[in-house]
Amino acid sequence: MRVSSGILLIAALVAIAATMPTPPIRFREVATQVGISFVLENNPTDRKHMIETMPGGIAVFDFDGDGRPDIYFTNGAEIPSLEKSAPKFHNRLYRNQGNMTFRDVTDEAGVAGAGYSMGAAAADYDNDGHSDLFVAGVNRNTLYRNPGNGRFEDVTTRAGIKSGDWAVAAGWFDYDRDGKLDLWVVHYAKWSPAYDRFCGDQARGIRIYCHPKYFEGLASTLYRNRGDGTFEDVSARAGIAQTAGRGMSLAFADYDNDGFPDVFVTNDNMPNFLFHNKGNGTFEEVGLLAGTALRDHGKAVASMGVEFRDYDNDGLPDAFVTALAGETYPLFRNAGKGVFFDGTYQSKLGSLSVKHSGWGLGVFDFNNDGWKDIFTANAHVNDRVELFEPAIYREKNSVFVNENGVFRDVSDQAGMTLAAAHRGAAFGDFNGDGKLDAVISSLGEKAELWENISPEPQHWLILRLRGTKSNREGIGAKIRIGKQYNEMTTATGYASSSDWGVHFGVGSTTLVKTVEIQWPGGAKQVLTDVRTDQVLQVTEP
Repeated sequence: MRVSSGILLIAALVAIAATMPTPPIRFREVATQVGISFVLENNPTDRKHMIETMPGGIAVFDFDGDGRPDIYFTNGAEIPSLEKSAPKFHNRLYRNQGNMTFRDVTDEAGVAGAGYSMGAAAADYDNDGHSDLFVAGVNRNTLYRNPGNGRFEDVTTRAGIKSGDWAVAAGWFDYDRDGKLDLWVVHYAKWSPAYDRFCGDQARGIRIYCHPKYFEGLASTLYRNRGDGTFEDVSARAGIAQTAGRGMSLAFADYDNDGFPDVFVTNDNMPNFLFHNKGNGTFEEVGLLAGTALRDHGKAVASMGVEFRDYDNDGLPDAFVTALAGETYPLFRNAGKGVFFDGTYQSKLGSLSVKHSGWGLGVFDFNNDGWKDIFTANAHVNDRVELFEPAIYREKNSVFVNENGVFRDVSDQAGMTLAAAHRGAAFGDFNGDGKLDAVISSLGEKAELWENISPEPQHWLILRLRGTKSNREGIGAKIRIGKQYNEMTTATGYASSSDWGVHFGVGSTTLVKTVEIQWPGGAKQVLTDVRTDQVLQVTEP
């Protein structure tokens, strides 16, 4: 009788937990009041150059080491010169001064940039304790080294980083596990200002941005970090030089748990690439075999941003992609053993996203309940789409709350009120309250900073790693807290970067029993009885 009662009690508790309301997610837009006035100048022309609709990458990282995440915006340039001919085209760095206020320190930091910039990737590539910055752009890339004195050094040429192709995004990871971060650069297509195909309705004189099919794609570039401040282009040797696509963004995760980080690259109206790291310095493109190249309907979509995160708490990283209206935001669920299934509709994300067009993307636990939610920066690629089809150009952002592995649209309740041509998105805890905020860029309009003001006091933990045998930031480390799983990465969504550590929401928990860390250098570490609501610095044993 006692056993039966115990079983009934447990079943009742489980049923109650399943019906408990999901903690709400709330944001408010505060960019102007906190001192951020950046405007993304894409310099649109009547010739509708494809580059005009694709900039907007953002990097969130602590450039001055004061423990507060700062914000870097990439910006466009004059066309056809592709030069930043006026201050309005400068990339901008905003220093977080605390108390949720920011100051423009672009000039003193020396990061105004050059050329028509697209993406940003932050990480400490030289293991000196200071986050560095790579800026991808149209025919021009820049590597900034951070010496820790508040001013960056342009080391592009000295480091051996090349320009000449249209790069959209880039990311840092340690593909060979030698303790030094390597750089993967994603290219879109062959293009020059001389390109002048007319696309649209010539009879009505309506010109639009051309379909991607008219552009010849390019392969990614992999730079291996030699450890002496220079990089070696190993694309051919690594086996990726022959795989051309119209690359938009990238994400890293060890999806098959073999100890080596793999790379997901989104392609515009082409099958996506999944580069499996073979562990011997080479990669194999396995997108079709693994089930991530296309959704089940077999059609390529306009894949934009990508996140490689575990949304259903089964310990396996899943792949999220933003795309255009009518295509859904594909979700590839990791089933283990190197295989993914199309989970777009099973997760309800298909029906929720089918009318939206998305670029920036973040998969983080915004209400700190232990389940990763989704924030997307929405807008169509074509500013005249409303003249041709039932789609919307300027959109509000979306917030999808995760309820035990199934998503629900809470955008209106979350406060998403501003329609704009949104592009990049990056994330960080800007005011130190443990709730993740979002910063968004928009073509021709001021950036948005969405402060997370979710009302329920759920608990959280942020881990900042310090590698000793691994790379300094522990990029590639795998972390488990209870059923939750995450990996340390700075690559975020569309052409953006979020470099501040690994965040976990833990609901009502005030003391985490165990935190398990698998370092990329091979060490395994277990922390016990960790109090929540703190930023925990962890050093590799």
